[in-house]
Amino acid sequence: MRFLTLFFLCIPLFSLAQENADPSVIVFRNKINSEFKDPEKSPLSEKERQAFSSLEFFPDNPAFRVEAEFLRTPNETPFEMPTTTERKPVYVKYGELYFSLNNREYKLNVYQSQDLNRKEEYKDYLFLPFTDLTNGNTSYAGGRYVDLKIPEGKIVMLDFNKAYNPYCAYSGKYSCPIPPKENDLELAINAGVKDYKKPSRSRAK
Repeated sequence: MRFLTLFFLCIPLFSLAQENADPSVIVFRNKINSEFKDPEKSPLSEKERQAFSSLEFFPDNPAFRVEAEFLRTPNETPFEMPTTTERKPVYVKYGELYFSLNNREYKLNVYQSQDLNRKEEYKDYLFLPFTDLTNGNTSYAGGRYVDLKIPEGKIVMLDFNKAYNPYCAYSGKYSCPIPPKENDLELAINAGVKDYKKPSRSRAK
């Protein structure tokens, strides 16, 4: 899925670093880097984009690529999800994901945007916002997102190596959903996109 879906939600290969990465993770990284370089798609300012070469990622870690049991939760009531601004987009809880990490069991809720659901190309799109113990340290303080599609069965491949930041991590002009408290993981997800470090003034000029 193109990362410009963040406009609705938030209204070159680096070979050595990726040699041992899963192919789908390499595709994910190259795609998001390509969009951050594109002036029509990037959330970066012009100066930042000119200095941009790549986002910083945690090393690809198979331990954070897990099979999760999907439980559909029908008849949920739509609700307004808080954002970093006064905007309150309407979501509905679509289901729950149950999985194991470090010999502990966890659950995350997945949501469906009622606005995106009206668009044919996003009919199967599910939104997974979460927070973890890396937030404010090695990852963005406001949490991260994972894109998912409505599964055909009861198993979902949940790959935290594809976790990315909301556009609010890069610019204050966006309005981004705040991960619900029930999606706070009491462990460090050392996978996916790291916190963004703005380029120095000398590089950004």
